[in-house]
Amino acid sequence: QISLLIGFISVNNSSWTDYSAYSFFQIVTMCDLVMILFFYIMHIFRVYRKLTCVSWPLAEFLHYLIGTLLLLIGSIVAAAKSYNITGLVAGATFGFLATILCVISMWSSYKVSCITQSTSEYH
Repeated sequence: QISLLIGFISVNNSSWTDYSAYSFFQIVTMCDLVMILFFYIMHIFRVYRKLTCVSWPLAEFLHYLIGTLLLLIGSIVAAAKSYNITGLVAGATFGFLATILCVISMWSSYKVSCITQSTSEYH
């Protein structure tokens, strides 16, 4: 979360000319921050216990997966269009760092293991 925030602030405080590339990066980082805050509030107030019609682990995983992919795309675009401006390079670097941290977080939180079932019969 902190690396997302640092990346957003770095890009926001830099002077840049390619508006579309960096507005996409800013929108993606803000949406990721809001999404993380939303699911954090859901866990604090235990709203998932009251709304049982939604698979909250699956919804959280899909939102993090989509957010991470969009952040990776935004970081690639930001790095390609940085033109060696220090703030933009820093923003793209922290975007890549946040992408890596999000992947590690998803891997450790939602690790799926495939366990084979024994099919032997008992007599």
